[in-house]
Amino acid sequence: MTLSHLEASGLVTLPTPQATTRIAAAVRGRARTWTPVCAYTDLLPERGACALVDGHQIAIFRTFDGALYAIGNRDPFSGAHVLSRGIVGTRNGEPTVASPMYKQVFSLVTGVCLDDPDVSVPVYAIRLNDNVVEVGR
Repeated sequence: MTLSHLEASGLVTLPTPQATTRIAAAVRGRARTWTPVCAYTDLLPERGACALVDGHQIAIFRTFDGALYAIGNRDPFSGAHVLSRGIVGTRNGEPTVASPMYKQVFSLVTGVCLDDPDVSVPVYAIRLNDNVVEVGR
């Protein structure tokens, strides 16, 4: 689901916090199967980790406030699977990761590149189930 699809469906008007919450709920609602990937305590705050789920590399992040995010690990600008090694931060209150390759910044909520809104990475549902982090597809 791209940002334009979400905007067309009336789910978002970025960048308000309410909109990002609605996007996260929409992504969670799409998950049909959940795959356990690690214990919650295995994830260090503000550091990414990569998980292989159904043959897809997924970058998983735990922010300082304890929230979990999952996006595609492939940087669309370089083609390298490196986003899990990016620098976690915020832009206008939205959690982000900067690619370690060319430093483009991606929203952890929508997957949209904040430096080039025409480019995005996939966003995956993620949840905590009895201290186990699960990624939904």
